[in-house]
Amino acid sequence: FNYADINLPNVFGPENQPNSNVLTDAGATLGRVLFYDKALSLNNKISCGSCHIQSLAFADGQAFSEGFDGRHTTRNSMALINLGHSHSPLFWDHRSQTLEEQALQPVKNHIEMGIQRMEALETKLKGVDYYPALFEDAFGSEEITANRIAKALAQFMRSILSYQSKYDIGLTNNFANFSELEMEGLNLFHSWDRGCVSCHGDDANLSGGGEAANIGLDLEYEDKGLYEVTGNDFDKGRFKVPSLRNIALTAPYMHDGRYQTLEEVVEHYNSKVQLHPNLDWRLFDFFDIFPGGEPGEIPVRNMNLTEREKEALVAFMHTLTDHQMLEDEKFSDPF
Repeated sequence: FNYADINLPNVFGPENQPNSNVLTDAGATLGRVLFYDKALSLNNKISCGSCHIQSLAFADGQAFSEGFDGRHTTRNSMALINLGHSHSPLFWDHRSQTLEEQALQPVKNHIEMGIQRMEALETKLKGVDYYPALFEDAFGSEEITANRIAKALAQFMRSILSYQSKYDIGLTNNFANFSELEMEGLNLFHSWDRGCVSCHGDDANLSGGGEAANIGLDLEYEDKGLYEVTGNDFDKGRFKVPSLRNIALTAPYMHDGRYQTLEEVVEHYNSKVQLHPNLDWRLFDFFDIFPGGEPGEIPVRNMNLTEREKEALVAFMHTLTDHQMLEDEKFSDPF
């Protein structure tokens, strides 16, 4: 695998690979095998690929993923897209700063994969006949360590690129390939008063850099998001802004999978945003500050979309699907 062989759109920034773990073909190949190997779970029943399915843009189609012993996670599985060009913290609650730090957390999690002692994983993989040669190719020796496992998984995840959607082609031809409806949706996405781009900016992932936001899903959150990591009251209800790439394939949506369709997501922003104390400032209506309320109150901004406009936004989001990535053998299950 070589980034230099790929013509990425201009919205892609520089790679985020650290000098201590530069992406190589051998490293990503080892990472691919590890990613799909069920030996990384305590009872050999699930792999990373069980909750990150290529045909679903590396999400899993479930509100909550099923772990190694049948229990379920408490948050929706995030898609793994263009992480090699994303510089934001990882997970819904930003608890990891790098892919190397993130890679083994699901493996160690008592619900997800259940191997809490990395020494046990090292010993387990040393008994698998195909790993010594793969580790030697990737790192120069057959030594199997948790650090190397994390580095290889991170390399594979960085190698997963989505850059060949209808939208990406449109970036090269002034969107001459878009239908009238898709073009309306693109213009709405970028509009100054109702635009989604203020949160889902024009970065490689259409995630606005993956910052965290409270989008008014609830007035009282059972899952308090970043607050559970930081303990800061301002972080209650704040979650990572996810990528919109391949969004038509990654339902259900939101951190708890509460919405089954893109139409429901659009309707949330159209009419259902709740005035939580930590609501993101971009969801306030600064152009209508005193609509009969108390001085100083700023109302929630409703998009007030027509049915045609809702349809157009959904049509635009479908242009973000990269069908080639979904079938690329480099990212597929090798077993």
